[in-house]
Formats: sequence, structure tokens, C-alpha cells
Amino acid sequence: MTICAYATFDDADSDDELQPVLAAWREAGIEGRAERWDDPAADWSAYDAVIVRSVWDYIFRREEFLAWARRVESVTRLLNPHAVLEANTDKTYLRDLGVPVVPTHWSSDGLPDWPEYVVKPTVSGGARDTTRTADREEARVLAAALEAAGRTPMVQPYLDMVESEGETSLLYFNGRFSHAVRRNPMLAPGMTMADNARAHLRPPAPDQVELAEKVLAAVPHALLYARIDLVRLPDGAPVVMEVELTEPYLFLGHDQGAAARFAGALRELL
Repeated sequence: MTICAYATFDDADSDDELQPVLAAWREAGIEGRAERWDDPAADWSAYDAVIVRSVWDYIFRREEFLAWARRVESVTRLLNPHAVLEANTDKTYLRDLGVPVVPTHWSSDGLPDWPEYVVKPTVSGGARDTTRTADREEARVLAAALEAAGRTPMVQPYLDMVESEGETSLLYFNGRFSHAVRRNPMLAPGMTMADNARAHLRPPAPDQVELAEKVLAAVPHALLYARIDLVRLPDGAPVVMEVELTEPYLFLGHDQGAAARFAGALRELL
């Protein structure tokens, strides 16, 4: 029997994908056990693989998390691999993708003249420490405060298309497309975290698939899972907002076969 760890955090009950994934793994002949990633008593060498999933507190201690991933990879298979996690947990990776991304300014100096700004640190999640403002000086001050705290800021234009067109997330398991969803805009007026978690299936357009697969082709590692978040610019061109390769929510509940495809991808990689 293949045994895999589902790496989570100390609030695993907030992960509504944990139990469906473990059930799908069982159907695929894989015994899965939830383990807190920072549990000092966990014996990672006892597993055929450790699957990084809802490690949602890593943003507060990224270096500790990456050191953990390095240790785990020294004793068993880690998916996604440490090299992927190290690159993907700092959004400066957007500078090196080689594909169209949301326009991004990486300092508090010389901000472009945009109607609205989104300011956030490059290590963050769930819109933490993220601000939307129409005030250029406020955006500069927010970015400077991140710099003063030793954090790299990223300043982007707020794109109205996230409200009209929506953000499209494409999900891939072992390099194959599984499903896509339209997500609600996190920074729209009155939007809550619960609203943002709601989504619905959306077949991706051919230009979105082409862009997502260019991103995947540039990653020199096997990926159990990948979520490519795209939005359209005002001229209609798709661009990358984020490439989620560390602990993305997979929207498994939105497609009846998604959990089984995820389990099947794991079985293939093992």
C-alpha cells in the first residue's frame, strides 16, 4: 500500500478539500494521512511521498517552511518539489516568467500614473497586507512602508476587468488540464473572503489555455498540481496574475471528477 502525507497546518479543519482528497486517494489505492507540516514529531521518512497542500501559514515564516521542505525532500518524495516551492513563494517570480503578466512596479520610487493601484508584498496570501487605492501618494507610502519592513513591494494597476470579465483560474494535474473556474474579485467593493471563495466552472478560451501552457512549459520540474490565475487587460489580452504552485485551493468541489483526476495524477507520479 502506498502511503502519502497530506501536509496541512494547525487549522486543518478550515481546509474543505482535505477529506475529499483523502477519499479520492483511497479509491486510487493510496493511503493518505493529514500531517501538520511543522509538527516536530512527524516522521516524513515513513511516507512514500509528502504532498504539500494547505500550508497556509507559511507566509509568516517562509524560511522555516522552505527549510522544512528541504529536509523532507532529503528523506522522501516531495510534491511539489522544494525548488518549485522556493521560487513560487516569492512573487518576484513574475519577473522571470517570460510571458505577459499584469503590469508590476517593484519599488516605491517612480510609480506609474495609473487610475488605481494595488499594493502588496511579494510574500503574502489571501490578500493579506494588500491595499487598493486611487491615491498615488498613498500607494507610494504603502510601498515604502513595506520596504522599510524589509519586504519587497509590488505595485500593480487595479484592472476593472476582474469585475466585469472576472479572474479565470486554470487547474492542471501532472501537466494535464483538469478544469477552470471564474473567481470573484477579492478587492471589489463589499467583497468578503467568503465571496472570493465562491466560483463557478468556466471553460477557458483558447488564448487562455495557450498562455497557461506556456507557463507550465517553462517549469523544469514535474508538478503534481498547478493553478494558473489569469485576467484580461482592457485590450482583451490575457495576462498572468499568479502562478500557484505551493498551496493553491484547487476548487475540487466545482467539478465532479476533479478529485479523482488529482488522485490519478498522484498515482502516475508515484
